[in-house]
Amino acid sequence: MTRPLTPAEAAHGTATQEDLWKPVLLRAIAALLFGAVTIFWATPSVEVMAWVGGIYVLATGALLLWTTPKAGLAWDSMSGKLLSAAGSILTGSGVALLLLHGDLLFGVIAALGLGIAGVIELVCGLRNRGSHVLARDWIASGVIGIGTAAALPFFISLGAHALLGVAGGGAIIAGVLWVLSALTLRHDARAAVVKP
Repeated sequence: MTRPLTPAEAAHGTATQEDLWKPVLLRAIAALLFGAVTIFWATPSVEVMAWVGGIYVLATGALLLWTTPKAGLAWDSMSGKLLSAAGSILTGSGVALLLLHGDLLFGVIAALGLGIAGVIELVCGLRNRGSHVLARDWIASGVIGIGTAAALPFFISLGAHALLGVAGGGAIIAGVLWVLSALTLRHDARAAVVKP
């Protein structure tokens, strides 16, 4: 985790807001709740998989859209456009998962949504490495999303429990990452307020 940039150090359009930790923490909570459901629900039905997975992907997309301006990224900047696209893709995938039920549909839609969003987050992280506080987190989150997306198609034939297990495993890893990021951002925001 890199430390947040002060306004004097930040490039134009990259000054983060003090409450950036809020959407980051909510994203972590959404991921950890989804992961917990996938662990403790022993025999989920296809409908449960669609609803739980859809809500998780939809929430992640909405929170990514909220994070973009909080991260100081202008909507018309390249990184702002890319992260907005990732959030929109996840939101659309979440809605599709809520409406369409089936093992094959879940595996394909979730893999496409998580995979494309993962590639976009990875690209944004690499583009902003060393210049943005969330760059390392976007890189790690992107790799996790790509890995989860790559694994999902291999578990379609095993049913809802296996698909939720794969998606939930990726969500737990990402959730832990985003919790650490949110706590660091919160701590650094408080330290910045205390300094004269």
